[in-house]
Amino acid sequence: MAQLAISSSNVIFHGSKRAQIYDKVHWSSKMDSLQELGVKASEFQCHAIVQTRANSGFASNNHAIRAVLASDKDNMTSASVDGKFLRKKLNKVVLAYSGGLDTSVIVPWLRENYGCEVVCFTADVGQGLQELEGLEQKAKASGACQLVVKDLKEEFVKDFIFPCLRAGAIYERKYLLGTSMARPVIAKAMVDVAKEVGADAVSHGCTGKGNDQVRFELTFFALNPELSCVVPWREWEITGREDAIEYAIKHNVPVPVTKKSIYSRDRNLWHLSHEGDILEDPANEPAEDMYMMTVDPIKAPNEPEYLKIGIVEGLPVSINGKELSPASLLAELNEIGGKHGIGRIDMVENRLVGMKSRGVYETPGGTILFTAARELESLTLDRETIQIKDILALKYAELVYAGRWFDPLRESMDAFMKEITKTTTGSVTLKLYKGSVSVTGRESSNSLYRQDISSFENGDIYNQADAAGFIRLYGLPMRVRAMLEKGL
Repeated sequence: MAQLAISSSNVIFHGSKRAQIYDKVHWSSKMDSLQELGVKASEFQCHAIVQTRANSGFASNNHAIRAVLASDKDNMTSASVDGKFLRKKLNKVVLAYSGGLDTSVIVPWLRENYGCEVVCFTADVGQGLQELEGLEQKAKASGACQLVVKDLKEEFVKDFIFPCLRAGAIYERKYLLGTSMARPVIAKAMVDVAKEVGADAVSHGCTGKGNDQVRFELTFFALNPELSCVVPWREWEITGREDAIEYAIKHNVPVPVTKKSIYSRDRNLWHLSHEGDILEDPANEPAEDMYMMTVDPIKAPNEPEYLKIGIVEGLPVSINGKELSPASLLAELNEIGGKHGIGRIDMVENRLVGMKSRGVYETPGGTILFTAARELESLTLDRETIQIKDILALKYAELVYAGRWFDPLRESMDAFMKEITKTTTGSVTLKLYKGSVSVTGRESSNSLYRQDISSFENGDIYNQADAAGFIRLYGLPMRVRAMLEKGL
């Protein structure tokens, strides 16, 4: 168990592994008792032991005093490091790190305000190698003790994207949930890293207006409710880019020299989103040079391209007979679909926090896969199953959008989706041409379609004369109502 020894000149944290010394720590002269210190024993994970000189306001002989538990909302502390008051003391924080301006200044801010070590964490979810280059150097230059990078691409596609694909989850008729699916896999990895490095807190750079803050924090709650979560945008005095640059210069943090994009973007293996600038007015047409994953459909090849997507139990496994891993399959479809201008979506959506937001999304591979999966289900699922599946898909999408990936309700719905798509095995042939995806064929050994029944020719199974009795019974409620209205 670590201990806190307080002398007249410094504070020393004695732990089982190491001691951290903070010189020039001063106590407020206005404090009459240790209860006013606001120090959490649970945050130090220790008993507080106070050592003072005989002329201090405390007893002259050494004795142990347990720190008083404070609420999580109380950020006031009694100690200062080099004259800077700490909001509260944390040992080590895992920060979701991109290497951009915001997360770069969060590193020294955390150290300054929480007296902690900062472990930067970056997830590779397919955003591109250019966004991963030089991150370790940037992180350490900002003051981080280390950078952890994990390749999550296969896990992201297999365990997060494919379940949504199988469920047919689309938010508000258009959005294929690219960012919504990525945040929980990143947050899950952050919880794992926190355990690996012995961190007692996590942090992210999401603003208070967006959905991502909810997605990160609900995952933290679900997987490790004991972790503290620090959200600088709710606490610091930085209000914009200029403030952040000023803070970075003051703390010797290298300021990114790349040109600031006029758009707010999020990219992963599933999609690329665009927000901000002229898009904030829903009446404005997006500029063509904004798009990065897809070509202008007008400039796409003049010849169509055909693809055969192989599907097993509701999940894609091959392209034109070639079996690929989940991430490799999606990456190849992004390349093919992007070349034909597939998957552009422009929509105004309702954010979880209450406001409307306009976004433009590029999802070439995802659009191809959704078309294929839905089309194969037309062969393998009966009418009522499709109807129930579509109803549940709306709720499934809402849960994912709202950051409730680890909610038991979503997990239960996922089990249902997995069960009803066991027979959805086969292939779908698609034609890609200048921004459109058309279905040209579908096959399945589990098909409920029978040509001998559906044919206009008479057959042994379906007797057309039976339709008369069926219609009389099926239309009986309507007939009775009409008789009532006419007094019959």
